[in-house]
Amino acid sequence: MEATATPTKTGTERSAYYARIGQHSMTPLWEVLGALVPPQPRSPVEATLWRYAELREHVMEAGRLITAEEAERRVLILENPALRGHSSITQSLYAGLQLIMPGEVAPAHRHTQTALRLVLDGEGAYTAVDGERTTMRRGDFIITPAWTWHDHGNLGHEPVVWLDGLDIPIVRFLDAGFAEKSEAEHQAVLRPEGDALARYGANMVPVDFYQQPAEPTKVFVYPWERTIASLKAISAGTPDAHFGHKQRYINPATGRSPMPTMAAFSQLIPAGFETRAYRCTDGTVYVCLKGRAQASVEGVTYTLNENDVLVVPSWHAVQFHASAETVLFSYSDRPVQQALGLWRELRA
Repeated sequence: MEATATPTKTGTERSAYYARIGQHSMTPLWEVLGALVPPQPRSPVEATLWRYAELREHVMEAGRLITAEEAERRVLILENPALRGHSSITQSLYAGLQLIMPGEVAPAHRHTQTALRLVLDGEGAYTAVDGERTTMRRGDFIITPAWTWHDHGNLGHEPVVWLDGLDIPIVRFLDAGFAEKSEAEHQAVLRPEGDALARYGANMVPVDFYQQPAEPTKVFVYPWERTIASLKAISAGTPDAHFGHKQRYINPATGRSPMPTMAAFSQLIPAGFETRAYRCTDGTVYVCLKGRAQASVEGVTYTLNENDVLVVPSWHAVQFHASAETVLFSYSDRPVQQALGLWRELRA
């Protein structure tokens, strides 16, 4: 005997039913199933470009309004227009522009959120991580791993600005955030500058050093001069159709991402070269460190000049055309997606 369909109830009857079950903190899956389990990602994030030339004066004005000590961290958050109020550039990532003025110290603290710094503007500042300082130079990629003491200072004569990238939304989603302020304004120097890079960043590690895969890298600074030298050397070869010449940063001791929640990349696109369309599930934040390029995101074109920041949402097709030789830094939540078996890409 064949089953017969139950007559469809009226909208009024369904609404009354939904109201009754709502009193028990329940809701019908069938009303939201398409949004919860979509055929492909439907990110609410908007592709957005922040032009550094337009933002710089606002960043400097913050330096006249509040001290680093008052603010603890003097940062202007880059909020995605579709996520206002959430302190997020994508649903999983945070970005902001931090300013430190000459003579200032951003006091020492630590937190469970992992942070990266990309130096954009100015000279003379330093970051200290667990007792070792590194001088901050433009283009340097610096990490403050989760739960490491860190502070910043400016011993120079000009303001210094860098991009902060953190996994704040991921940690917030998991309700796993902790923070602690140091009793001292800045850390005592325990090791000379360059110690970590010498011990862990030269294809060698201390003889008794063994690291678990999930632990963050001991190399907390990736100097721009090394990055650009590597990109220039490989640019003698044929560029990849989708990336130009692109490298990912790694923890030298494990070969994995330097951070368990965020991946970081640098790529060189030769002058006149246009990449083919590329999609991936990790929404990505790009920074133009050198040159000038046009980025097409789902057919909308954005022009990137030096220090501009562009966010490309998950599963949005992106192409780059370099007007001049261009170097892009980028970061995303790819390690999390790969660990969960979620990451996908599509090369046109």
